[in-house]
Amino acid sequence: TGSSDPYCIVKIDDEAIVRTATVWKTLSPFWGEEYEVHLQPTFHSVSIYVMDEDALSRDDVIGKICITRDMLVEHPEGYSGWVSLSAVDPDEEVQGEIHLRVEAQGSQGGRRLLRCTVLEAR
Repeated sequence: TGSSDPYCIVKIDDEAIVRTATVWKTLSPFWGEEYEVHLQPTFHSVSIYVMDEDALSRDDVIGKICITRDMLVEHPEGYSGWVSLSAVDPDEEVQGEIHLRVEAQGSQGGRRLLRCTVLEAR
């Protein structure tokens, strides 16, 4: 039909933490949702999986992005830009990208704050 029913799953070290609402019949979703997640100091990665909800069969994985500890070390003041989705299934073609902003912020109660904002997707 030329559109998807996208939603996202946020995983920390392969453990699902957040699931967004589904945005029906669009290739340019807007969620307007905000979540606060506490990262352990030993975390390795935060992954955002973009899914396509399907009422008649299993939901499809459109692609994912991964924010690693190494990426945060490379960009200590943060990062902003378009990140292409990578394949989860090597047999699937992936198209799409996410405009992402990652900011390392000051400490709160002895913990360093990381703000990850998905600005838009296409």
